[in-house]
Amino acid sequence: MAAGLPDRAQVVIVGGGIVGCSVAYHLTRRGWRDVLLLEQGSLTGGSTWHAAGLVGQLRATHNMTMLARRSAELYGELEAETGQATGFRRGGSLAVATDRERLEELLRGASMAKTVGVEVHVIEPDEVGERWPLLRTNDLVGGLWIPGDGQTNPVDTTIALAKGARAMGATLVEGVRVSKIDASGGRITGVVTEQGLVAAEHVVICAGMWSRQLGASVGINIPLQACEHFYVVTEPMEGLDPDLPVLRDPGGHSYFKEETGKLLVGFFEPRGKLWNLDGIPDDFKFGTLAEDWDHIGPVFAEAIHRVPALADAGIQMLFNGPESFTPDGRYYLGETPEVRNCYVAAGFNSVGVQSAGGVGWVLADWIIDRQPPMDLWDVDVRRALPFQAEPEFLAARTGESLGLLYAMHWPFLQYESARDVRLSPLHDRLVAARACFGEVLGFERPNWYAPPGMEPVYEYSYGRQNWFEASADEHRAVREAVGLFDQTSFAKFSVTGPDAEAVLNQVCANNVAVAPGNVVYTQWLNERGGIEADLTVTRLGEDDFMVVTAVASQGRDFHRLSSHVLEGAGVKLADVSNDLAVLGVMGPESRNVLAQLTDADLGNEAFPYTTAQRIEIAGVEATALRVTYVGELGWELYVAAGSAVILYDALMEAGEPFGLTLTGFHAMNSLRLEAGYRHWGDDITDEDTPIEAGLSFAVAWDKPGGFIGREALVAQRDEPRRKRLIQLRLEDPKPMLYHDEPIMRDGVVVGRTTSGMYGHTVGSALAMGYVTRDEGVTSDWLQAGTFAIEVATRPIPAAISLRSFYDPRPRVRM
Repeated sequence: MAAGLPDRAQVVIVGGGIVGCSVAYHLTRRGWRDVLLLEQGSLTGGSTWHAAGLVGQLRATHNMTMLARRSAELYGELEAETGQATGFRRGGSLAVATDRERLEELLRGASMAKTVGVEVHVIEPDEVGERWPLLRTNDLVGGLWIPGDGQTNPVDTTIALAKGARAMGATLVEGVRVSKIDASGGRITGVVTEQGLVAAEHVVICAGMWSRQLGASVGINIPLQACEHFYVVTEPMEGLDPDLPVLRDPGGHSYFKEETGKLLVGFFEPRGKLWNLDGIPDDFKFGTLAEDWDHIGPVFAEAIHRVPALADAGIQMLFNGPESFTPDGRYYLGETPEVRNCYVAAGFNSVGVQSAGGVGWVLADWIIDRQPPMDLWDVDVRRALPFQAEPEFLAARTGESLGLLYAMHWPFLQYESARDVRLSPLHDRLVAARACFGEVLGFERPNWYAPPGMEPVYEYSYGRQNWFEASADEHRAVREAVGLFDQTSFAKFSVTGPDAEAVLNQVCANNVAVAPGNVVYTQWLNERGGIEADLTVTRLGEDDFMVVTAVASQGRDFHRLSSHVLEGAGVKLADVSNDLAVLGVMGPESRNVLAQLTDADLGNEAFPYTTAQRIEIAGVEATALRVTYVGELGWELYVAAGSAVILYDALMEAGEPFGLTLTGFHAMNSLRLEAGYRHWGDDITDEDTPIEAGLSFAVAWDKPGGFIGREALVAQRDEPRRKRLIQLRLEDPKPMLYHDEPIMRDGVVVGRTTSGMYGHTVGSALAMGYVTRDEGVTSDWLQAGTFAIEVATRPIPAAISLRSFYDPRPRVRM
């Protein structure tokens, strides 16, 4: 073993950029001393050294903004703590808009910032010009001023984090390459270096653009890809105030910052340029790539338009350095599903500096406490599936994801590249029916159907998009007649064996010890009582269960279930998602449609709500579940994928006299919001308990053996409800709601929305959201207040309720 390199450590961190050093700093801050960081070259030598150093706080979602704000707070304290200069200063930032749609996006971000405590001011073009005198403002319609934003020196800040970590006991070693992650029996055992094995209880992969190939060495999936990132540095320019705020012109794909009397102009061009798809050389450190003016010229011209003085400025250099980007534009964080005690913090999409402080904090807590301190589903590494790391997919998708960083972040925006990866067996039928598809984890799902004379293509806006009326018709068909959904994208797990009931009953808050033929709606909780999953468990036989969950959480939920199966237990788990197609027949006429195709008794007594039966329908064997996510009578029909087309054709023919309508996921979303059904990842997360979310009815409090999270729930049950999920309806029927809008009571922010959609039955936009109050969120307190939801800085009066605005109970049980 090389001098100074221990042969074991409690934690080994691979990568000495700003993220790796932040993880080491925060682990030691929590009291862990046996922390070893290994860097193959020199600290910051990957991509940190050439980062622009922007420290913005406002991100796309509430939780990501919280992490970015934490970074700014940490960097403001770091120099005083460590004695190492960081170059951090809060000079503020400006973001500008050249059209009303971009301004709408900025205004919605400004409203969301209120839910996190980030100070944001909406300003007119004249004030933008006063704060940035070299700026062209005659084509602007407004902007945002964020005084708490800033910039830092990435190298100095990393060195400060490293110094702080060393002072608290960490060991940081440069010039040692990790060639392989070592694991045995699905658990980390250490890392293999050029000098030998270093045993470890935990490993954290913070290897930046090398992370994909390092993870692959032990079968860990980290789909990211290096892209070239460009910025220009001018010669010294007259009139550059050293206190200029950072400027972002997303419509021009550019950002600007003063740097020692010069101007740095960085670009996120509409289509990124990939670098080394086959892998990154191990000896690439402090490296740069060739200039490419042909590629960057068009966006540089836009930058000159925004700052005309650039036209006469000398160019000191066009810098080109690689950074890692991910297929969905979000970084990867957390424990890997493939190897226990192996963690990832990688793929930062050019926001590594502004994210590192918050990431180090939450990941250290995650490692030490065995669970994250907040909802991190946005960036959870368990969302990734293997197909996303295939070179063909990365080559097609990553350039687009880079380009979208400064594009309009429209509601329901769909990727254009790398499509048709995962298809339902009904896909060709749905194409012929004029479906407009949306993609979730590579799965093509019909979001809406275009009526005759309309193309099945999105036209985006923050208001009513072009599909609004088409989806409204689908919505009304389900409420008034019958709709047919292709729900094949559901994730389906088979759980069999003599210990299947016992394992599931520990994981599930509800009781799955029911007779075969029953469907149990349940949550999976963590030790804090937070909701890790929201799904159904159907008992098909004595030792045979089917778990059905969302496609978006397919990998995460399978990992959670498998992690609770003890070695030697009599349980067999299998992901059977690809084996089964699912057709949902929903609406008051659904029983009549199905009765044309089966001899089974579908009456309420013979086939009650939340039960399942194996039936023959249209000559096809199906497992029929009488359940609903839309608030109407209905069945989900699970059939072998090869039989799906036969059943689909029969249903379409049999349903015609009853007004059967093909129905997409946008309509499903509006229907479920009206009925008050929660959506995991939005309305319920691992931060929210069933008590807070109004789901106590799904908790089997006294079942034998208890369940994970029971103690936390019992402790909370008798406490005041300081946080509570409520339903909201805008009094004005015109605006649209999406998520993260502030909820106001008597003019004071008391919470935020978690999801929103237009409710076509009630005739207005609906939302769910949590409100908080230390003294307790009681019915009296809710009724005594006047509520509003702030949409793009404008408070709009809202009605509130603890129950849904559409009561599904009489309909689903008839």
